Amino acid sequence: MAWRGSTTVWDRIFGSLAYLLPLVYVVGLLLRVGIQNTIFGEFPALRVILVPLLPLVQIFFGIPFVGLIIFIVLFLLVVRNERVSHFIRFNTMQAILITVALFLCSILMQILALIPGATFAIATIANTIFLGVFIAAAYAVIQSLLGRYAEIPAISDAVYMQVR
Repeated sequence: MAWRGSTTVWDRIFGSLAYLLPLVYVVGLLLRVGIQNTIFGEFPALRVILVPLLPLVQIFFGIPFVGLIIFIVLFLLVVRNERVSHFIRFNTMQAILITVALFLCSILMQILALIPGATFAIATIANTIFLGVFIAAAYAVIQSLLGRYAEIPAISDAVYMQVR
């Protein structure tokens, strides 16, 4: 979608960096659930791609309220800042909404953990969530680097309502 204007190389880079947030969150979710060996066993190439994220995951989940602080900073200083280009604000808001959806999924998984014998269901849900977020983030990063708006169904519609 080029109707919002052209994008510079820096817009493309900063727009794609926003998707580190959902990637870090979903890797941390896998590590907290403890099933990272199954997903990395099935897809060994993912280990090579996601190992550089481990220091960010440790910071994100190791320091209390870092996720909330990052959310507030990105929302107030990037998404609501009219001086930042629309392309960067769109991608940042989309990454935030993906992360919010992940947070809701993690609550569902915590509820399922209370059920005895639900280990297989939790592992299946966690793997599905991980693959869905990884594919969505990879798609969005590629589209951002190409200077296009990544259209993810339902999420992009919500983003367009927030970012004008």
